[in-house]
Amino acid sequence: MDKAAIKEQIYKMLKTYTRKAEVWETATDDSKILQDLKINSARLVDITLEMEDTFDIEIDNDAMDRIVTINDAIEVVMEKLG
Repeated sequence: MDKAAIKEQIYKMLKTYTRKAEVWETATDDSKILQDLKINSARLVDITLEMEDTFDIEIDNDAMDRIVTINDAIEVVMEKLG
């Protein structure tokens, strides 16, 4: 799976956890998931589980701790996919 396809899936996934659609008007790959997208930290666990299911990978605690921005999520998935 290429980076563009991973990015598309992650954006689609994150949008389902966003309460306010207007945050996506200014969102970029560098947007912080918790602060900029207003997704609460409990939902980050759900997002991680969904990423594991969607991409058939395992995200350990160290990798999960590195996910701050959208780009971080993309990079972790790419790393885990090898």
